[in-house]
Amino acid sequence: MKRITGSRPRKRIPAIATVVTVTAACLLSGAADPGGKAGGKAPACPTAPSDSFWHAPVDALPVHPKSDRYVASIGATEPLHPDFGSGLVEGRPFGIPITVSQTTVPESKVSLDYAEESDTSGYRIPPDARVENGPASDGDRHVVVWDKALCKSYELFDAERQGGNAWHAGSGAIFDLRSNALRPDGWTSADAAGLAILPGLARYEEAAGGRIDHAIRITVPRSDQSYVWPARHQAGEAADSSLPPMGLRLRLKSSVDTSGLAPQAKAVAEALKKYGAIVADNGSPWYITGEENAGWDNAQLDGLKAFKGSDFEAVDASGLQQTPDSGAVAPQ
Repeated sequence: MKRITGSRPRKRIPAIATVVTVTAACLLSGAADPGGKAGGKAPACPTAPSDSFWHAPVDALPVHPKSDRYVASIGATEPLHPDFGSGLVEGRPFGIPITVSQTTVPESKVSLDYAEESDTSGYRIPPDARVENGPASDGDRHVVVWDKALCKSYELFDAERQGGNAWHAGSGAIFDLRSNALRPDGWTSADAAGLAILPGLARYEEAAGGRIDHAIRITVPRSDQSYVWPARHQAGEAADSSLPPMGLRLRLKSSVDTSGLAPQAKAVAEALKKYGAIVADNGSPWYITGEENAGWDNAQLDGLKAFKGSDFEAVDASGLQQTPDSGAVAPQ
């Protein structure tokens, strides 16, 4: 299960470092675990609102008129690759770790290279926050903190711990997980598309329960210098309409047989059929992202590698948009 880290070009922004020091604010009590329901009520802190584009089914939406061109540019014969699992690959963990914070911690000092398009304050990163692929990684080095007390996600790209409560990162974003507000138009996040990472990760808890009810983050080798709703930012290498734009929705074709898959892989595949995948960054072809978790069975997930690019199609998801600056989907 060799992981290949793809290039990640971004729009050129002056590298202005901004250091933010803020004292801790009032403490809030910890929220209930969103994996369960107390007294039959909805989860206290979901990863996205129920009417978010992340949760919108796309299995009945029309095929995009450029679907064949997009699939060919990503790689019609390239295999689907689950870029997550358990254990180590080449001595490092893989997948994007989710650091869960149940109580409010003091605000962190964060310096940012791309401060002009980042949130520059408000990060509450626990001392034990994990970095993608481990502390010695030379990849994207994402940090994702799911703050269940404040119901926010703190997300950093190219993150480096500076000691104490301080971090340095390329870019960063804070998402209110109860809100459908999108980032300012043209802004990046910890992902090239300017979207949140947490809601698009395949999580072990979901797969173990037999159902993933949201779209999954996916990378493509090259993207167009454009983006479509709900994305807010592009990182394209060329102005080429045959390349997928950031925010493009892809789905596993309904005709693809998933009946022989093991349970964990089947949960992922069925999500790709119903909710699809969202182009979120440049990287290796057909790499879908999930959390780093010891519960994953790599042998089960390897079953997904039997699918290839031609088993996917691009979707025209424009009809889901309600307003340009909101991730809430239009009533269907």
